[in-house]
Formats: sequence, C-alpha cells, structure tokens
Amino acid sequence: MSERFDVVVLGAGPGGRGAAGKLIAEGVSVAMLEGELVGGECPFWACIPTKGLLRPVEARAEAKRVPGMDAPEPRWAEVREYRDYLNSGLEDGAKVKAYQEMGIEVIKEHGEITGPGKVRAGDRELEAGNIVIATGTLSAIPPIDGLDDVDYWTNREASAMKEIPSSIVVLGGGPVGIEFAQMLSRYGSEVTLVEGADRLLGREDPAVSELMTELLREEGIDVRVGTRADAVASDGNGGVRVTAGSDQVSAERLLVAVGRAPRVEGIGLDTVGIEPGEKGIEVDQYCQAAEGIYAVGDVTGISPFTHVASYQGWVASECIMGRGHVADYKAVPRVVFSDPEIAAVGLSAEQAREQGLDVATAEVDISKADRAETFGKDLKGRAGVVADRERGVLVGAWAVCPLASEWIHAAVVAVKAEVALETLRDSMMQFPTFSELLLSAVRQVDA
Repeated sequence: MSERFDVVVLGAGPGGRGAAGKLIAEGVSVAMLEGELVGGECPFWACIPTKGLLRPVEARAEAKRVPGMDAPEPRWAEVREYRDYLNSGLEDGAKVKAYQEMGIEVIKEHGEITGPGKVRAGDRELEAGNIVIATGTLSAIPPIDGLDDVDYWTNREASAMKEIPSSIVVLGGGPVGIEFAQMLSRYGSEVTLVEGADRLLGREDPAVSELMTELLREEGIDVRVGTRADAVASDGNGGVRVTAGSDQVSAERLLVAVGRAPRVEGIGLDTVGIEPGEKGIEVDQYCQAAEGIYAVGDVTGISPFTHVASYQGWVASECIMGRGHVADYKAVPRVVFSDPEIAAVGLSAEQAREQGLDVATAEVDISKADRAETFGKDLKGRAGVVADRERGVLVGAWAVCPLASEWIHAAVVAVKAEVALETLRDSMMQFPTFSELLLSAVRQVDA
C-alpha cells in the first residue's frame, strides 16, 4: 500500500532541507529521502570541514604578517579532532532527529521516481502531489589514462584525511583545487597544481586569476596552467606519477578537483519525461522541471553553491504553495576561501560585454584602504567593479582581499537592487575597513 504525502523530497542537502523545512512550517506533509548522510555534501565533506581545516593555517599566516607576533605552529592532531567535531564524525543522527522533530518523515533510502507523483524508497511506495529533486552532484572524474588504476582522492577523501601527505598533485584550478592546494601547502605538503585552462578560476575577472596565481607561487606552490594531465600511474613506491604535458610529477597523493557532475542516474527521470542535460536538470524560473516536479540545488547546474541551493528550495516551496516566486540569479555571491579570500558577484567585464552592455570598470589596490596597513605587513590584493553605463548601475564586483567574503555583500545588495552609481558614490563606508575599497572603486567608474 502506498503512503501519501503532499510533497516528497529526493535528497537532504541544502536544497532539499530548504524546501522541506519551509513546507513543513506551512503545514504541508513532507517525506525527505536520503541514501547517504542527511545534510548532504556541505556539512560532512565540503563547506564546513574544509573551512575548519583552512582556518588554523590562515590564522598562522595572519600572525606572521602582524608585527610583534610569533607564528604559531598548527597541531595536526588537534586540528583533525576539531574537523571531526565539525563534520559530526560523519554521523547524521542529530540531523535526522532534528528533522523528525520538525515533523518531516525522514527516510534513509535512495529515492527513485516511478511515475508522475510516485516514488520508491527501499520497500516503501510513496505518492505525492509534488516531488522536489535535490540530489546534488558528485565529483567529476575526467577520462585520464590510468586514473582508474590508482588510489586518488576527491574532495571527500581530502576533507576527511587522517594525515597530511608529504606531497600531492591537485588537478583543477577552481575553488576546490585552490583551497586544498593552499591548505595542504601550509600544512607542509609539496603541492603541484595542474589546470588545463590557460588560467585559474576561468569564470572570474582575469585580474583575479593573475593575482591568485602570483600569490600561490610565492607560497611555494607549483602552479601549472594551460597544462593537462594526460596519464596517471603508480610510481612504484606507493605514490602516483602524473604525466602533464612534457613533464612527469610524482607525489604521495593525487587529488581530482576538476568539477562536479549532477546526480541524475537511477532516480527515474525517464518515467516523468525529463531528459537531463550535461549540466543537470533544466528548470524554469520557478525551479519547475515538469508538471508537479521541481529541481533545486547543484543538480540543476545553475550555480553550484550551498546558498543557491537553499534559495532554490525556498523558491520551489513558494511555488508549491501557490505563490509563484520567480528565481533571480543576477546577484549570486561567489567566494573562494583562500588567503586572501576571493569574492565576486554578478558579471565579469567580459560577460557583461558578451551581453551587449556598455561596460565601465575600475580597479583599486588594497593599499587604498587604510585597514590594510593596520591588518598586517606586505598584504596584497585588489578589488574591482563592473558597471553598465547606460543604466548607471553596478552589474558586477570582485575582490582579492582579507575578509572579502564578509564585505562583498554590500556589492551583492547593490547588484541585486540595481542601486544607482550616484547613490553608491554618495554613500559612506566605515573607516577603517576593507569595504572602503568598494566605495573607492565605484567613485572611479567613468559612467
């Protein structure tokens, strides 16, 4: 006999959690299905444990830049213990209990759609008026010769590592690759970072890529851009040997961080007429993929961030409740938690020009903010803005700067609300803060 719910959610990551939590608060009956850990990638293998691992060596680097301070040495055993606290020891019991107390029916089974309004979860058959797909992504594994024959890491193994490897090759110059490369280097690994494209962080402004490449190399990381890994093999000593271009690099470990692939296999999309694309499930402005079916989070391929997944979960639940909210992605904040942090929002200058905008840009050095001199010695960084001359508004902003993840949100609101440049120029930022860089850049825009 089938069990009836108003909504069945496939996946208990940020998107599924966002939808289920809001719907249950509206008095809707919800079943949330999860075949792995309830909570998804972020609390167990991604956002939370990695930021916990990054913080000790970031604090050490900050101390080295502050006159009169000694640089503390990280104690790996204690760092690892705290990481295991942050990721709950890879146990989800507390999260399951919390959702159950909210009234959500949590089913620890893989969910598969079997037809319109029908889902199978283990030996249970469920029916629902609406289905929300929030299955997320997996690490993308590139077709490199020999890769299947070696013991490589993805973000999961790296974030849960027991010991720091003496050396590592990191494939991928995106946010995950950069964060792990810098973190492991600061814990003592000899790091080689290999990126097939001609620069790191290809979607961001070229100035961001250039500055971050320079900073990583100054720290001793061997950054190789425009170089693809052609083959991987065991080095005969328990490590790996990577052939990249004309060179071979041997290391104790190999980390594959070239991107993510949507989890769309085995969830029954064909039974409801959905054919996913390379990036995932295509949805409309309401996060709807088909009649009675919504998709949220990374599986949509729109923007692979936890905050986007949560936002889409909210949008989908609003639409299920009949309020028809339209999703707006023009001001999605993007952060790499490197040191210094990289933060951006909206369009790069190149993207804005591709959309036919009359673009005006401005950049300022970190030295333009007096906070830099008080924060420490020899800080490097820049910030920039992208404006649409015709409308007189910001359409993008970026920064490579300490605490950029915190103060970029002034630009997020400006881009989202299309605040006039004249209004921004006439605003005040607290002195001394790095936020003054945004104001300085805006006042230099010729628009």
